[in-house]
Amino acid sequence: MEDGTSESLGYCANTGVDDDVLQWDQRANCEVRQILDRIADKWSLLVIALLDKRSLRFTELRRAIDGISQRMLARTLRHLERDGLVSRTVHPTVPPRVDYALTPMGATLHTTIRALVDWTEEHQNAIAAARAAYDRRVAAEQEAAEREEAERLAVARAVLPIRG
Repeated sequence: MEDGTSESLGYCANTGVDDDVLQWDQRANCEVRQILDRIADKWSLLVIALLDKRSLRFTELRRAIDGISQRMLARTLRHLERDGLVSRTVHPTVPPRVDYALTPMGATLHTTIRALVDWTEEHQNAIAAARAAYDRRVAAEQEAAEREEAERLAVARAVLPIRG
C-alpha cells in the first residue's frame, strides 16, 4: 500500500496530499461527494429554497417549480427526507394531506444556499461579460482556423493539380 493511503476504502479524508485542491475525495463512493451531488442538484436547491418560509404540500411545490415532473419532485423529496434535510408529515384526512418542511439541519443548509444566490446575483453581470468575451474569442479562433485551412487547401490545389 502506498504511503499516505488509507486502509479503509470508504475513507474520504486527505490521504497525505497537502494540496488545498483536494478538499474532498473524487471517488464515486466518497460520502462527501455523494452529499454534494445531492444537495447541489438544481431541483434540491429549489425545493430547499421554497421550503425556507413555510411547509408546503406536494402540489404547491410542483406548481412553484417550473419544469419539474411529478416523478422527479417525488424522488427529490424522498432523497432530501432520507438525508434529514426535509421532513414529511402525513395528515390523516381523506384524501391524505402531506406537508413537507425543512428540518433544522435543512434550514442551516438554506443559509448556505442563500449566500451562494447572493454571490451569483452580485457577480452575474461580470459572468455575463466573461461569457461574451469567451464566446467572441472562440468564434474568432474558429474563423482564423477556417481561414488557415482554406489557405492550405488553396496552396495544395495550386501545387498538386487534381486529377480526375
